[in-house]
Amino acid sequence: MLPWVYEFRWEPTHIIFLGVFFSVLTLILITLARAGARTVRDIRSHLDDNISWTLAFEELASSSRVCRHELNGDIQHRTCTNEFDCRSCEAHRAFLVSGRSASAAVIQRSPTSSGMFGLHVPLDRYYHRGHTWVKPEADGTITVGLDDLGRRMVGKIEAVELPGPGERVTANGHGWTIISNKGRARLRSPIDGNVIAAGSESEEWFLRVAPVEGGPDMSHLLRGPEVKPWVMRELERLQFALSPDGGSPALADGGVPVRSMPDAIPMKDWEGVWEEMFLQA
Repeated sequence: MLPWVYEFRWEPTHIIFLGVFFSVLTLILITLARAGARTVRDIRSHLDDNISWTLAFEELASSSRVCRHELNGDIQHRTCTNEFDCRSCEAHRAFLVSGRSASAAVIQRSPTSSGMFGLHVPLDRYYHRGHTWVKPEADGTITVGLDDLGRRMVGKIEAVELPGPGERVTANGHGWTIISNKGRARLRSPIDGNVIAAGSESEEWFLRVAPVEGGPDMSHLLRGPEVKPWVMRELERLQFALSPDGGSPALADGGVPVRSMPDAIPMKDWEGVWEEMFLQA
């Protein structure tokens, strides 16, 4: 049936067959090429995210790299050296194995909601160091959002750029972008997963994701008694991020951030503040 086959003849049925054959072959090649290009793009994006996360971590002052085991009282002082990624941290694993970690009992004893320093910080979810959160839902999906301090830092939202259903997000990689009249704030995804729905600025969550095969690994995220001391340190870090030229803090000691901080401090370089507080290099 092919031209190079012995005794091939250019008959109408053979010509029709060849047309169908080469159409299918062309479609297969195009599909493979697109899949290959998408794979290369995903790998490049993942590498870019990893580099960006590493740079953001390295730019943090040592006082801002406090280990979760200092936050929950397991140890008096410890600086994280593993980019806040407890999933691959031998020290974190050693704390858990030894039974000395408060993290092991966090889920059982944590309340579901808490007000902290005038902020709404529900304790039914896990918190990423870049101010995004993860909440496991009853149907097995996971909702992802921006914490109250993060929303106050962004202020009035004009638009949101969200990944669409079917797209993959990775922990510490790019999650979504918020646009306001002060610029663009890029938020990191706190978890690995496949997007199944996108929220909006009027909802509590921005993404709903299906966890990756094997279930979600949230061991790098903060929860329970770790959250309050982390929020307190983040308020201190925010004060200095807002202070002129590293001088006196711009917020009163013990003060509660207003609902829209960019409106209260309009002349500030807010994109610079967001990059620092949301851990964007």
